[in-house]
This record gives sequence, C-alpha cells and structure tokens, in this order.
Amino acid sequence: MGDHRVKFNKEAEDRKRFVNYLLNDIQALEQLNQKQLIEDDIVRIGAEQEFCLINENWRPSDLAGHILEDVNDDHFTTELAKYNLEINLDPVELKGDCFQKVGGQLSNLLNKVRDTAEKYNSKIILTGILPTITKHELEFDYMTPNPRYWALNTMLRKLRGSDFEMHLRGVDQLSIRHDSVLFEACNTSFQMHLQIPSYDFISSYNWSQAIAGPVLGICSNSPLLLGRELWSETRIALFQQSIDLRSSSYALKDQLPRVTFGDRWGSGSIVDVFKNDIANFKVILGKNITQNSLETLAQGKIPKLEALNIHNSTIYRWNRPCYGVGGGKPHLRIENRYIPSGPSQMDELANFAFWVGLMKGRPEKYDDLPNTMDFTDAKSNFIKSARTGREAVMNWFGERISTRDLILKELLPMASKGLRKVHVNASDIDQYLGIIEERAKGHTGSQWLIRNYRALKKERKTDDCLLAITKSIYENQQTDLPISKWDNIDLSSNTHQNAHEVHHIMSRQLFTVHQDDPANLATSIMQWMDKHHIPVEDDKGQICGLLTWTHMQKFQSKEASVEDTLVGDIMVKNLHIAHPKMKIVDAIRLMKKHEIGCLPVLSDQHLVGIITISDVLPFDQANPQEEEGN
Repeated sequence: MGDHRVKFNKEAEDRKRFVNYLLNDIQALEQLNQKQLIEDDIVRIGAEQEFCLINENWRPSDLAGHILEDVNDDHFTTELAKYNLEINLDPVELKGDCFQKVGGQLSNLLNKVRDTAEKYNSKIILTGILPTITKHELEFDYMTPNPRYWALNTMLRKLRGSDFEMHLRGVDQLSIRHDSVLFEACNTSFQMHLQIPSYDFISSYNWSQAIAGPVLGICSNSPLLLGRELWSETRIALFQQSIDLRSSSYALKDQLPRVTFGDRWGSGSIVDVFKNDIANFKVILGKNITQNSLETLAQGKIPKLEALNIHNSTIYRWNRPCYGVGGGKPHLRIENRYIPSGPSQMDELANFAFWVGLMKGRPEKYDDLPNTMDFTDAKSNFIKSARTGREAVMNWFGERISTRDLILKELLPMASKGLRKVHVNASDIDQYLGIIEERAKGHTGSQWLIRNYRALKKERKTDDCLLAITKSIYENQQTDLPISKWDNIDLSSNTHQNAHEVHHIMSRQLFTVHQDDPANLATSIMQWMDKHHIPVEDDKGQICGLLTWTHMQKFQSKEASVEDTLVGDIMVKNLHIAHPKMKIVDAIRLMKKHEIGCLPVLSDQHLVGIITISDVLPFDQANPQEEEGN
C-alpha cells in the first residue's frame, strides 16, 4: 500500500511544498535518464504476496494487527483491512533457479505467519476475493488503524464529493453504495515486479499492456463477491469502482479513473509517463519531505524521489511504472498488479514465470506497438478477460483467436523462449509453463469456483455454499497442487454449523408488497412463490408491516371479501425485528418468546432479509410455533 507515513495535505502551503518536491523529482529523473545513471546491466524480479486471514469458522479474522506484531518480521506489512496482510519478497536476479528462490522464501514466510496465526485461532488463505466476506466486514471498523489509510479515505471522499457507488453486472447483479474505500480490501493479489532497462522501458511497458488480456484470462480466479456471481475476475471492476473519484453529471465529460488500464500507448521515456500522470491525476497525499532531489543529485548522490513515488502510489495502473533505489543504484521496473492471489502457491509461481517469460521473449516485430496494434484492442482484450476469463476471444494483431488457442499456440512458446534467453533452469521452465498449459486445457480458478458454486447452490443456502468453497480452497492449498488438479467439492460436507449471525442464514431474495396493494395480490404472490411470510412497505420503501399465510387464511375464513381489502387493513403492524449482526441463538430466543415464525431483518431502517423457522431449524431442536394470526 506504499509509504505509511503520508498525510492528507489540508493546508495550501503544505500542498504547494509537496508539489514543488514532486516537480523537482521529475527533473531529477530526467537527468538520471539523460546521464544514463539508471541501472541497466542487470535484471531482477520481485513480488508482493497479499493474503487473507480467516477464523476457525472460515470467515474473515480481524486480528491482522496482533498477528503482524507477533510475527515480528520486516517482510510483512499491513493492508487496508484488519483481515489482510502483505509479504514483500526480496528481489532476485533473473537467472537459473530464481523462481525456486522466490518460491522458497515465500513458503518460509507463509509458514511463519501460519504458525503465528494459529496462536490466534486464525488461518491464512490465498484467494483473489475471499468468498465469505460480507458487507459487515466492509464497515469502517474493519479498516486498519493507519494514518495512510485514513488520509486516503478522507481525501478520496472529499474529491468525489459523495459516497462511492458500485454497479457490477455478471450472471448476477450488485448495486450498492458505500461510505469508505474499504471495498478495495476485498481484493488480494500477487503483485509481480520485473526490472526493465531504461532504454527499453517504453517498448516493454507497451508490451506489458498488449499481453495483459490473455495473461489475465488464464490467471482469473475471483468470480464471486458478496454471494453474487459477477465477472471472471471481479477484482478488476471492483477495484476501479471502489475508489472511483468521478461523479455523474448532466455534462458529458471524459474523466480518467484513478484505477486505470490507460487510454493510449506510452511514448518517449518513463519521464513522460510520470508527467502525464501528474497532468491527469490530482495530488491527493503528501509527506514532510526534507531531501531536495535536485540538490542530492548535484552532490553526486542518488535521490529516492519520495514525492514522485508517493504520487505514483495513488495512481492504480494495472501495469504500474516504478522507480526505486537498491544498493545505492536507481532502477526502473514494471509492477504487474492485476494477477489475483492464489489459488495455490504453485499457480502463482507459474503465473510469474509465464509473465516474465513473455516480457523477455517479446518478438522484435512488437517493439513498436503503436504502429502494429490498436491500443483499444489491448484494452478491450483486458476488459473481456476480466469479464469472461479464459473463455474470452482476443483481438490479436488483426486476428480473432480464443484465449486458449492464443496461450497454447503462440504465448507459451514465446514465454519458453524468453525464459531460456535469460538462462532460467530448463526444468523450472517445463514445470511452471506446464502448469499454465494444463490450466489452458483444463480449468482456471474462476471456472473451478463457478462450477462448484453452482453445484452447491442447488442444495444449499448461499452462505453455506460460500463456507464450503472457502474451506475447500484452504484445504487444497495445503497440498499445493495447482488449480488444474483440484477435484470438485464434496457436496455432502457440512459447514452450516459455522454460521453464527442472522446475516449468514437469512433469505436475501425478498418479495414485498405495498400497504395499499389489494390483499388478493399478496395472496397470489405468496401462493406463486411458496412464501409463508411477506413484508409490507410504505411509500418510502420502509417496512411497515408483515403478512403471514396463517393470518391470510384466518382473514379469508371471514365473510369479508379479500378482493375489497387492502394489505394495510390486515397486516401485522407490531413487528419484532432482527438485525444482520444479531446472533442466531438470540433470534431463536426472540421467535420462541413471541411464538412467531419469522423475523424481518433490518439494517439502518432498510429491509435486507428475512429469517424464518426453516432457516433456524439446523441450529435448534425445538421449533418455535407460529402464533395464530401472526
């Protein structure tokens, strides 16, 4: 998440000072580039592993702060939410057994945090989006108490001028408004870094954009969010919308999103890329900087370009250009940010080797992409892959080709050539690219998740399906088998005992009627939909009553005609209400106490679900009896 010592520049003078440092950094980078002081004689790779923490019930654990303190290792750092952490791996020279070295360090660090997490009855899991995250884990209380995150949230909301809105449409649809950037915390990724020579930076950066679509398609594993089946890689749309500063208006305006693939090929040098970003994106964070980069450079030292790096960290390119200093030498790198965490560590290493191989195996004919490929094709490929994953059809240099065929026929041979070019061990090339080949011929993480989710939903409630999937992901990760070798989930395994709160088991698909509707409309809906309870809403869309089948039968037995009666005349107005975070045992007690068969579930006066006798049967032996007439 970048430098944690940043702040929100409230005062104009602070902003002016920071911007001056930022402009100095651009000039310093220009001089470094012109004087050929950037390290070009070696290539290194590096990675960042984000992961989720879950409790013994397969749900998010909010103990990241305690676990981070206990693990006591500088390789670990916080993430936006209390249930996420990140590992920063050491850079490794790209040659020989480099991917084994990355995998070895990653295994050691993951094992270290696993052991620490066990002390807190928690587990770690690698997944692009944790299936069991609910809206309640996206409330402000779950944000990591860190000045950077608070400053980022404050400034983004101020610039937007309103709450954030998300509208995602896949097989299902998700439309929701939220008051913080915490929806971003649903996303966990395996971020891959590749050092790039300064003289080849623009050609390499453009190539990273061109291959992003097919690479994303074969690596997708995040189709589920809040129990909805959305995009094959939902993280892409979710991340963009969760921190989108653009607001709607009656004017037609072209506004770049802060999370962006870009809108054109790069040109010039990396300095021009950063200049465009400063021109297009407002400065939103700052820091008390004491080092003047131009003065540092004049003294014969290498500047860190702190202001430039802070601004760059608030622009979320899926392929991010980066400047850094290591061992006293400045370097440039590309950070691949679109690959999800998981499904297994072996899958991640295979993704890494595949991407690096493609980057280093770029054919000479693709050195000048602006004259050989339309940028909109590259961008379209990326969006199509995010939506439909491996099933997308790519526009590849004038040819329409399936992702599967493109991977197998062209990109895998190209990646193999690139890895051989930098002398990666032949056995490692075969192993990691073999995993990609098996995935192309078999199934991706997204396809495995969707297949099993749909099978589970035929027999179970949504929450139980998500628990079963999360449990299976965790158990498969302990074997470290790649996703192509994962079996389907055993449909007979039980997880409902891990539900403890009302929102875990409530029915979210609601059928409602208005208080002024004819009573016979309500009767018909209840019969058609086989519902014994139906909430009643007023003109403001708020719940004002409840109809039950027993109540309707009692009324129908009287001489009065239902056809001449309104819902408001016969509904129950004295309601007993549950809220999403209520314990299931407390809901059972409430239903028993009042001898009722259902509880509407309200959040901030909004109806979000309903819980009935059938929902609580697995959790209680004694069934509450529905009160006559209620």
